[in-house]
Amino acid sequence: MPLSEREIIERIRRAAKKRGPGSLSRVVAGIGDDCSIVRSKHGEDVLVTTDFSLEGMHFRREWHPPESVGHRCLVRGLSDISAMGGEPVAAFLSLALPAKLEQKWVDGFLRGFLTLARKFNVSLAGGDTAESPAGVLADVMVLGSVPSGKAILRSGARPGDQIYVTGSLGDSASVLKALFANPKRKFRLERSNAQLWRHFFPEPRTTLGRFLREKKLASAMIDVSDGLSTDLGHICDESRCGAEVEAAAVPHQRSVDLKLALNGGDDYELLFTSASTSVPESIGGIKVTRIGEVTRRRKVSIIENGRITELKPGGWQHFGSR
Repeated sequence: MPLSEREIIERIRRAAKKRGPGSLSRVVAGIGDDCSIVRSKHGEDVLVTTDFSLEGMHFRREWHPPESVGHRCLVRGLSDISAMGGEPVAAFLSLALPAKLEQKWVDGFLRGFLTLARKFNVSLAGGDTAESPAGVLADVMVLGSVPSGKAILRSGARPGDQIYVTGSLGDSASVLKALFANPKRKFRLERSNAQLWRHFFPEPRTTLGRFLREKKLASAMIDVSDGLSTDLGHICDESRCGAEVEAAAVPHQRSVDLKLALNGGDDYELLFTSASTSVPESIGGIKVTRIGEVTRRRKVSIIENGRITELKPGGWQHFGSR
């Protein structure tokens, strides 16, 4: 088995730094944040992010309609751009497909992908296709932009900053839990069922992320894709600090237990820290909730019923222990 995902990323990061600046002198931020930042010559930084989506790992054709798969493949990159306070510009799609896959499925996938792209004014600028010996594989790269030097990094949190999260957590994970419990279950997808819709067609918080940057409200930010406990740990690692989370403050539906809210992924909400005392309770109709505080002690803790315990990363991690 390979090393854990975090260890592999850190090894790659160290190896990349040994190469020296060279042609990478315009890379303002690379491995360690939601996006890389490449400085342009026109007062803007280019945001670059890429994500694999693998059948059997990130989606299942027997569970997810093709439109949902296409949507979910793109939303991951759009959410990364949002977490930097950026504006998505273009996407590149490399798609590997089994030879026996019906064209109807491919058409549905592209419909879901392009519908979301159009909603956020993103151009599908290129990519590649190939035959897959097994399942569907999609590699999506998204480019975005942000005013030079203004991107919100994970490394900006400071002791005393308050910790906030948008929306509610655990909805997507609760749907996935239901699917694992009953693999043959078929859901009727309707927008009126918000919890269900948030799993199959999650929304990136692009406008909200840009608002936080423009108003200078966020000192550090990340999207909640792997789970609050894991993603908060990323901010603390990059900012060299710790955090205390108030369990009672973590926003989640009554039907979602706290463990899923803390560790479930695929919510694509924004988790951010702020030194400001003027963070709104709602931005663009999306609820913003204070859930804790950044600390000097480099440890992530949770306060529940008066007891303080360590909040270990319990979200998704490739190559983690099963």
